[in-house]
Amino acid sequence: MDRGAHAFTDDPRNQSVLVYVNGQLMPRGEAVVSVFDSGFLMGDGVWEGMRLHNGRIAFVERHLDRLYEGAKAIDLDIGMSRDTLTGALYDTVVANGMESGVHIRLMVTRGLKSTPYQSPNVNVGGPTVVIIAEHKAASERVMAQGLKLFTVHVRRGAPDVLDPKLNMHSKLNCITAAIQADKAGADEGLMLDPHGFVATCNSTNFFIVRRGAVWTSTGRYCMNGITRANMLALASQNGIPAEERDFSLTEAYSADEAFVTGTFGGLTPVREIDGRTIGDEAPGPVSRRLIELYRALIERECPPPLQA
Repeated sequence: MDRGAHAFTDDPRNQSVLVYVNGQLMPRGEAVVSVFDSGFLMGDGVWEGMRLHNGRIAFVERHLDRLYEGAKAIDLDIGMSRDTLTGALYDTVVANGMESGVHIRLMVTRGLKSTPYQSPNVNVGGPTVVIIAEHKAASERVMAQGLKLFTVHVRRGAPDVLDPKLNMHSKLNCITAAIQADKAGADEGLMLDPHGFVATCNSTNFFIVRRGAVWTSTGRYCMNGITRANMLALASQNGIPAEERDFSLTEAYSADEAFVTGTFGGLTPVREIDGRTIGDEAPGPVSRRLIELYRALIERECPPPLQA
């Protein structure tokens, strides 16, 4: 994929990766789940995306907090302790000889069903756990030129409809937003909340910079982003005014800078929203500062191993 916040260059090593499926490490071409799996039939499950750096998984405890919280919310028993699941993650990357520049997708579904039906009452057996680790680095070209966003008609819903804080397999809301943005020639869809304020993008969280201050949405209708929280904390700790607040497209169009955040790309600058050029350069000065601070945070979180 060569565009968008998740743009990457194909790495031939990924064709021979081993994939974890319910306790077994299997060659990529043989790693499959049943057509009766809840994730395939109903999108019933939770997931996490993680980064491996210097042989360590960044913010692994926070990712597992979010995973187990989501599983509890949908009454899904993961069937593995946190320590066992962490061990499975590291077993997967070690088996693939991975150290850095790696993206990990951890997926847990409710498992097999006896027949295609939505109720968990027809589930049989335990959950399905899959771990896919791939060599993936964010595109330097996208970082240099910035993203084009398009405001889509698809809204982020309220928690009583489909809680946006759940990292769920049911992503059709975001997929339809991505399709609309793609048809408009943009890289990602900018989504509004039910009240018409800016909420998030379809796969990343959205920020603007106005007069040196960083703004992002209130958080009521956006993804529960770990990178988002890290950016807010880094700004606060380093003298950059930052706040969660309601703001409109009018304020976004006239921003000095804009960027999105996510586990895969960290901070990715935005160059254009709905045909309006944002700022004089991408990334802008505040964005560049946050990129530096975030890279330093990753190094502290995942220091290189001590040399013997």
